[in-house]
Amino acid sequence: MAVPVYIAALLQSEIIEENLDKDEGVCVLGIFGKSAMQPGSAKESLINTLADKHIFSLFGSNETDSTGGVTSIQAHYNQEKRVLYLVLTSVFDNRQLIRACESLTVGLGHAEAHEIWKAAEKDNCLQLLYLFSLCHVLLLVHPTCSFDVTYDRLFRALDALRQKALPLLRTAIKDSPVSKEWKLNCRPCPPRLLFVFQMNGALRVSSSGTGGNGADGSGGDKPKKHSPRRRLQHALEDQIYRIFRKSRVLTNQSSNCLFTVPANQAFVYVVPGPDEDPVGSLLGHLRSNCVLRENESGIPVPGQRRYQQMRHSNRQPSFNVESSLFSGGQLVDCTLKEFLWQHVELVLSKKGFDDSVGRNPQPSHFELPTYSKWVHVAYRLHQVMIENSEDESTDISLKVQGQLKVLEGFLDADAKFSENRCQKALPLAHSAYQSNLPHNYTTTVHKNQLAQGLRVYSQHARGVAFQRYALQLHEDCYKFWSNGHQLCEERSLTDQHCVHKFHLLPKPGEKPEMDHNPPILYHNSRGRSTSSCNCGRKQSPREDPFDIQAANYDFYQMLEEKCCAKLERINFPVFQASTPDPAPASDEMPTSGDVHPSGEAERLKEKETNTHTPGESTSLSLALSLGQSTDSLGTYGEGAEGQEKRPSLVDRQPSTVEFLPGMLHSGCPKGLLPKFSSWSLVKLGPAKSYNSLTGLEQPGFLPGSAFLLPWDVVIRSRSEEDVGLIEPLDGGPASWPAPNKASAGKRGGAGGIGRGRRRDDIARAFVGFEYEDSRGRRFLSSGPDKVVKVLGQGGPKEPATRCLNSDMPLYILSPAQGRGIKPHYAQLARLFIVVPDAALEIALSPQVQPGPPPCPIFHPEQSEIVLPPDGLWVLRFPYAFMTDRGPCYPPKENQPLANFRVLKGILRANTTSSTPQ
Repeated sequence: MAVPVYIAALLQSEIIEENLDKDEGVCVLGIFGKSAMQPGSAKESLINTLADKHIFSLFGSNETDSTGGVTSIQAHYNQEKRVLYLVLTSVFDNRQLIRACESLTVGLGHAEAHEIWKAAEKDNCLQLLYLFSLCHVLLLVHPTCSFDVTYDRLFRALDALRQKALPLLRTAIKDSPVSKEWKLNCRPCPPRLLFVFQMNGALRVSSSGTGGNGADGSGGDKPKKHSPRRRLQHALEDQIYRIFRKSRVLTNQSSNCLFTVPANQAFVYVVPGPDEDPVGSLLGHLRSNCVLRENESGIPVPGQRRYQQMRHSNRQPSFNVESSLFSGGQLVDCTLKEFLWQHVELVLSKKGFDDSVGRNPQPSHFELPTYSKWVHVAYRLHQVMIENSEDESTDISLKVQGQLKVLEGFLDADAKFSENRCQKALPLAHSAYQSNLPHNYTTTVHKNQLAQGLRVYSQHARGVAFQRYALQLHEDCYKFWSNGHQLCEERSLTDQHCVHKFHLLPKPGEKPEMDHNPPILYHNSRGRSTSSCNCGRKQSPREDPFDIQAANYDFYQMLEEKCCAKLERINFPVFQASTPDPAPASDEMPTSGDVHPSGEAERLKEKETNTHTPGESTSLSLALSLGQSTDSLGTYGEGAEGQEKRPSLVDRQPSTVEFLPGMLHSGCPKGLLPKFSSWSLVKLGPAKSYNSLTGLEQPGFLPGSAFLLPWDVVIRSRSEEDVGLIEPLDGGPASWPAPNKASAGKRGGAGGIGRGRRRDDIARAFVGFEYEDSRGRRFLSSGPDKVVKVLGQGGPKEPATRCLNSDMPLYILSPAQGRGIKPHYAQLARLFIVVPDAALEIALSPQVQPGPPPCPIFHPEQSEIVLPPDGLWVLRFPYAFMTDRGPCYPPKENQPLANFRVLKGILRANTTSSTPQ
């Protein structure tokens, strides 16, 4: 067989042998170790030197193992010499190392890469054990001339693995045609281990044959008995034997050892490295020939014929045969082939190895099998140790793989150190996590404490086990938190956490139960505030609400029975079920078929949202609600004509099957109503029930802040129809003159706002925006940033124009701040409107945006309400706002209050005519 093949292919192929050779034994020689980075230094080149043939390429092949791994065994059977060579290549060889690095992904972490390398090392150990179980002689190749002490740890790991796997291997070869000793020990003999080191420049032998002590050979130094390389070999032998004896890898009885070394023969050989200067190498050969010719006429030197044979057998420049010259009494070094063949001859001659030492050495077993017997045993071991085939040996193979855990303590010292270090850091991290923890805490606190624990852990933990124990820290902290320390994650509508631990809500008709696991409780944040009823005449404490119905409906219904149940009110439309089990509406938006085909209503809505002017937002709906004809709609005449041809949004009937689960806002689907209204509109009494000299006589108002702002509305007669019927309050020149100037078309002079008119042309209404904080303190505002403050009698002097023509804030700082650092906010709670007893109607269209865009705009279920004359009306705003995505929380300290607002155009005055149209 001239071409090397992989071991799996060798065991499955049939080699034709002559009848005379079938009964002869075969010596198995295994080669393993490491290779250098320079070309021509691979382990396979040794076989070329030993067989005097070009079998393996000096630069390696590009073919990978048939199994796809980085560890493989190649075989070459020299039938003439009866020697079978097995060469193990692994990640310790440069070509296989490069392939392994290329196979790694870019984003692979440190721990994952470490696992890959350790798996490759375990695979290498398993294949090494395979070699130690089949070979007579093993050759360890190292690319330097110094011994690598990590082999001591490797051999101890292999010995431990062999002792663990020995019963399984006996079961695998129990039917093989070999001796009982082989079946018992699972190897033909204790293999003899030889070491081959390569010269790497640390020690160079000069061409003149002098020693490495700096002498040039011309002086009077005494000739050395051994060459520097021979002395290096002796020193390495002593060092290796001493190390292995100290670590108990080698003992007196060779049958119990993983391998043996000869006691009276050399087992270390140093190969000179390739010459870096080819010209100098050729000159050295020429000089050597000249020296030999000069010495031919003289006295023959011992070893001359042997040197000539050595020189002519030089076939491989990579592992160059020795060209050391004899000088005086210096002995000539042997070749690599001579060094190795003296051990192979002991095997082929069936003498065996007698490497036991001590007082009573025990002879070790030895067997020289035929090729067919060896293949039978090698195939059985290959199935259970390497191949992992799916046959009767599968169970044995799995058990052998399970014994690889014994290698972890020997090979993976880094991981062992890392685990010990991380195990010590884990309690410190647990203590850091549990420090200053309340009994129950939220997810945010859990994450903050976990980050603190990970910070402490990272200060002490090291190595490849860092990530694994960090995940364990995550799991331990989560188990501690979820085991009775988890706080309820529900937040109230005022952005406060529930104080109970994790619990369930009671079902309808079910009572709270503390002993249940988890307990059954209602949410409670322990937050209490003071709020007034719908009309504002009664105050009562309230719990922090977690439900929109409890916030905007249940609390006021409870107070209504005690205060405002008999008051006149305007009810907003709510959902009226026509089926026993109505369902909440889905989150899907309506299709284009649900609105006008031409999109007129959507454009009108968009225009209303963008401008928020009273004239543009409510003229159409107000006209339709008052029953006016489309001829008097002014600029909306064309839109009204188009709406007569199509069904209007106002005329559309709401659904009686699906209800709106939350509050009504601009982003809700059309035609849906909630089960309850979050708004309230009640009438306290006639217009004269409000006294402008005393203000509102209700509890909770700050001194001097209970006065409504006057609002003078001009009532025009029928002769002024050319100007229009609608009196907008947009602050334009047609509605309100500039200060100290008369209106256009009137007499000159610095008259007041009603000067030049009769008293019956002006009607005075009153408007008040009431704010209320969490402690029940109330006050009215005269502008976006001003609180009404009246000293003495007479009421406020500033008109309501500024409030009506501006976006009023939904939250402002309370003028009665406490001692704490955290500011108190007052929320817009009510709107007071005094409608005079005159030919005047006031249209109410509140629109609230409780957050920065894209927060939707909230409005009542009836977008515009006409307040009849002669009444003191109170519009109660919602206490909390919620969309389908969650509640709109009150502003925090770093949020500007201007983003939370009530849009301008909330009120509009419309004159009425006493004559029929």
